Amino acid sequence: MICKLLGALGASIVLCLAPVAAQTAGAPDSNPAQAEPTGPPSFDLVIRAPEAVQSLLERHLELRRYREVSDLDDAELARLLALAENDVRELVATLGYFTPKIFIAREPGPGRPTVVIAVDPGEAARVGDVAIDFEGDIAASTDTDAALQREAIRGGWRLPQGQAFTQSTWDDAKAQAVRDLTARRYPAGRMSYSLADIDAPAHRAHLGLRLDSGPLFRLGPMRVSGVERYDPVLVPRIALLPPGSIYDRERLLQGQLRLASSGYFDSAFILVDPESDPQAAPVQVTVREAPLQKVVLGIGLTTDTGPRASIEHIHNRVPGLGWRAVSKLQLDRKAPFAQSEWTAVPDEKGWRWAALARVERVDDGNLVTYGQRLRAGRLRTEEHIDRNVYVQFDRARVQTQAGVPVTSAESGAGSALSANYVWTGRYFDNMTFPSRGHGLGLELGGGITLGGDRSPFQRTVFRWLGLLPLREGRLQLRAEAGAVLTRPSARVPSTQLFRTGGDTTVRGYGYRDIGVALPGGQVGPGRYLAVGSVEWQKPVRRGGLPTNFESVLFVDAGAVADRVGNLRPSVGVGTGVRWRSPVGPLQADLAYGVKVRKLKLHMSVGFVF
Repeated sequence: MICKLLGALGASIVLCLAPVAAQTAGAPDSNPAQAEPTGPPSFDLVIRAPEAVQSLLERHLELRRYREVSDLDDAELARLLALAENDVRELVATLGYFTPKIFIAREPGPGRPTVVIAVDPGEAARVGDVAIDFEGDIAASTDTDAALQREAIRGGWRLPQGQAFTQSTWDDAKAQAVRDLTARRYPAGRMSYSLADIDAPAHRAHLGLRLDSGPLFRLGPMRVSGVERYDPVLVPRIALLPPGSIYDRERLLQGQLRLASSGYFDSAFILVDPESDPQAAPVQVTVREAPLQKVVLGIGLTTDTGPRASIEHIHNRVPGLGWRAVSKLQLDRKAPFAQSEWTAVPDEKGWRWAALARVERVDDGNLVTYGQRLRAGRLRTEEHIDRNVYVQFDRARVQTQAGVPVTSAESGAGSALSANYVWTGRYFDNMTFPSRGHGLGLELGGGITLGGDRSPFQRTVFRWLGLLPLREGRLQLRAEAGAVLTRPSARVPSTQLFRTGGDTTVRGYGYRDIGVALPGGQVGPGRYLAVGSVEWQKPVRRGGLPTNFESVLFVDAGAVADRVGNLRPSVGVGTGVRWRSPVGPLQADLAYGVKVRKLKLHMSVGFVF
């Protein structure tokens, strides 16, 4: 028997080239409305088959509709049984079984007959060869990006050679191929032809698919609705979707996220109509403005700092200035602070002025540091890159837990004025739940200490995080290095120096536990930092399918010192679990600090780089 599954524009039809029982004029109508229950069941139905086949037949077998027709006579039941074999055969074919052995019998009973259907599905068909072809711009284009998209669609095909064939996996694979086609460059793309040629005796499915990309789309002018309270230039300057750029659904989503997270808008929706002009497709943006002012109350808990409470006041358009002001007071056991940050509306190139003032108290269990910071400069947020240029004043006052002032250069007490440049690049496939990609961060600063003998200093920090897909799960690699270069006697404030340890750095150690050993058992900040981590993230599967949970194995190491030669790593090893929560990855890790010989639980929420 040869069966063919034909599909076009998302529709699929099963054609089985084999004799089927003819339906006579007296056969019952298959319309469910004509088979309303009128009394007790006219027959019992028993299905004997493997679990997946049995479940399918129990849900969709046509014969089940007529059990409740109480006046069904013997002749009508006989006609139904004659039709049932073909019905069973077609249903079982959707699971990839094209040579089933079907036995249907009617057994007399004490009150009503019993219909027994036994099915041996036989060997499942597997995919033989797959041919994916293209037409439209994607087929003719010599653009490297078009060639990469063709290869990505073929490489991401979800029903490869050797995999078991079913109707649902065939439909899912076609739908995913169309999604991959329309995600970039071709929002009007469609499936123009599909064929599943089933060689039943050989148990092979030969698949063919043709995708019509249609024309290449470029973005046109932006049409914004919903802006009344704020400056209309905010939307195009934050969304970063310039006219003439090639359509990319991910860029549209990132533009939505930037608008929604800017603080000016509670929601944002961006749409490009695939029926519009492909040379300059209008970008439809609909926003819902946030209140001019609001107060946000928050509570939380971290294993680093314990319980916390916060109050935040936001003013999106300060009178007379037009800047956005965010002021926050946070109270917790280890690191309470008060901060106010003001930012201007971005200019035509995306740069905005910004100013910040912050006071904080940091209790690391050894020393207590009271810090103040003032900052002014300009920043720019792009699609993948953030830049920040600013001048900063830092001051730190340090004391022991007993309240005794500590003024040595090693303690981090002092003040300084510096100029800084911070560059961050994020190249992840998804900024909320990344599975591949990398991020780079670089901080360059230089300044002069203001306490005691004034000394120039230079500060450099490099950060990197990479996600490498594996056959099962992925590897997350993390590295950070920092250095402050100055005279040994310079009193650089602790806010410019380094400490590490805790939930997001070196697990197995407490918050800022890793530093430079001082007299009296105290731990102070250091001028050199080195941190590294290797983490294996593996999805937890259920029934062969990945769930929203992942298991984790990791090794962290970090060191802080005043000289490069004195860097000695503190190592933490452990395991944990991740959950894809609505607000980002929720992670819980149990780590063992090798140096301190203690177990420590770490919890955090969200992905941040």
